[in-house]
Amino acid sequence: MYLQYKSKPQEEVSDSIGLLISILVRYPEVGTINYDPITQNLKFTFIFSCVLEDADLVNFKKTVIDSIEIYNNLEGRTPTNIEVSYYLCDSFTMFEISRDVGTLTQEEISLTIELVYINFRQNLITEENDYLLEEDLLMQEELIEQMLENLKVSFPEKNLIAFREEGRVLVFNK
Repeated sequence: MYLQYKSKPQEEVSDSIGLLISILVRYPEVGTINYDPITQNLKFTFIFSCVLEDADLVNFKKTVIDSIEIYNNLEGRTPTNIEVSYYLCDSFTMFEISRDVGTLTQEEISLTIELVYINFRQNLITEENDYLLEEDLLMQEELIEQMLENLKVSFPEKNLIAFREEGRVLVFNK
């Protein structure tokens, strides 16, 4: 039996804000996360503490895209949007991955973040979340999955950005 949950407008905003917060709490590797209601995409931004080599970033971009496509193919899904970009600044690098909410899953988020961590852990700017127990991490993953499913049927209209600042998660309507 398949049940579809349709949330009210207040719950739609609450789910989208909750999703961004839960992702930042669960995955301290993510620097910022944006939700764009027009394209219905989530954009994950990772920040590296140095200017990385262009060739390394081009190769990693290909690895990320290939990994997401293979994962979704194995799961029987076809993503409608996979965009990967990076920006070199004076003393740091920003790496962005944009995905459509319609085919994104919590497992794919975990896979993507693990790829970033494995390849760039020494340069990845992250906050420690040692205060979270294993049960808390699992609960955050379940919350992320549920809120992603809610967004797939509710389509909130708020353009949101969330980031960390001194141990707090801040969410703004852009």
